[in-house]
Amino acid sequence: MGIGWAKKMRDAFGASFLWLVSLIYFTQGFRSFVWTAVSYQMKDMLKLSPSASQLLVSVAYFPWSIKPLYGILSDCFPIRRRKRVPYLIVATVLSLIPWLILGLVASLRGSSKFLTTFLTVQNIGSAMADVVIDAMIAEAVRFEHAGLAGDLQSLSWSAMAFGGICGSLLGGYALTNMNINIIFLLFSLLPAMQLLSCAFIGEDPKGLKRALEPNGQNHNQVDNNFASGKSLTEPSKNGGTRRRKSSNKYGKKKTILQQSQIPEMEHSSISASSYISLISAVNRLCFTFRQPIILRPMAWFFFSNVMVPNLSTVLFYYQTEVLQLESSFLGTVRVIGWLSLMFGAYIYNCYLKHKRLRSILMFAHIGLALICFLDVVLVSQVHIQFGIPDKYMVLWGSAFGDAINQFKFMPFLILSGQLCPPGIEGTLFALFMSINNFSSTLGSFFGAALASVLDISSENFDNLLFGIVVQLVATLLPIAFLFLIPKEATGVASS
Repeated sequence: MGIGWAKKMRDAFGASFLWLVSLIYFTQGFRSFVWTAVSYQMKDMLKLSPSASQLLVSVAYFPWSIKPLYGILSDCFPIRRRKRVPYLIVATVLSLIPWLILGLVASLRGSSKFLTTFLTVQNIGSAMADVVIDAMIAEAVRFEHAGLAGDLQSLSWSAMAFGGICGSLLGGYALTNMNINIIFLLFSLLPAMQLLSCAFIGEDPKGLKRALEPNGQNHNQVDNNFASGKSLTEPSKNGGTRRRKSSNKYGKKKTILQQSQIPEMEHSSISASSYISLISAVNRLCFTFRQPIILRPMAWFFFSNVMVPNLSTVLFYYQTEVLQLESSFLGTVRVIGWLSLMFGAYIYNCYLKHKRLRSILMFAHIGLALICFLDVVLVSQVHIQFGIPDKYMVLWGSAFGDAINQFKFMPFLILSGQLCPPGIEGTLFALFMSINNFSSTLGSFFGAALASVLDISSENFDNLLFGIVVQLVATLLPIAFLFLIPKEATGVASS
């Protein structure tokens, strides 16, 4: 059955395309391998405070908050008459170069400013590649292979989960046995493979013309004439034989001149169409997003992330500095987190998708508040009185926290899919995802600010307990605004 499915997917999409999709999503998941090293670089080598580290990470991840920009660029401004592969190459180069530089140049790796800059550039490349490959997947299944859309999506998510598990397992081991610069260089092998794989992916430039023509006009004749060396003004065989026989030198030069102008005419036409397409996309996107049926639920998801200060980096410092947890154990915790994500998605699809989203989101936030309570117990060391080791508390918190977060993220995906109108599904969905990423980034900024106000440092965690209590209370606040979510909305796509 598995071999038959693989053969069907290969026949439909081609082995090179499937390999590229799998590689890009595997790399996205495998980023946990290198970002674990980044966390230790900031803590041990740069000696940054928890708030400074969280601020640095928040800035570096900002490029994920502007994903629609990459989509609009690739849709409306083709490079050499191609919309996807050139941008994928640019994205891969942006992902590759920073890791090489950080791995080879110790002085740049040891500067917080340069480290932030290179990590930001790397995230621009990763986010752009994510947008472009999503667009390529959408185009691959849009017409002839629509029935395999779910299979292709399952392949991509499976590759990312597998990459996350491998990266988390190997990340802790690598930190124990390798220098951080070697880890950076090892990770750069993946974008290097991705760059080589782009050479085996073709892209039909005719798809560009169809996408850019606002009135659906057919310019195939122009393409055919240009490909065969004919000018646009060259007469047909029926009426042009006598004229061609009597043409002089000047006529030949004129034809050659007109022929040489064709690329400029096509370039001008594509540029104008690109501009029109850009304006149309932005206007339609703004008009659609202002509709209350879309604006209200997206506002809830935005504020539900912004209201809750993210203290994950602070807790990482606490776990490594106070609890003395090893990097290998923290890698195992991240593996448990990835498995919990998949388990949470399974539970949601089997038992929760027919429930109202308001109820699911309410219980999700109550569950997240309980996870914050586990952190309160961990920091206050109450569990020691009951003979429960610190490692078990961290494991349980990670397992249940990631699973419950999936109960919140799955409704976000479902509702986003239901709200996207035909024609701009890809761009609007990317905007929804950017809203989610940007609000999470703001939550990280507020977490860094809270840690700074509470004077939490690598040597002083006296006020961490109060910070987690603030996080717990803030986690419950979005429940009061669930009226912004459509009352009858469920996890099943509306007909």
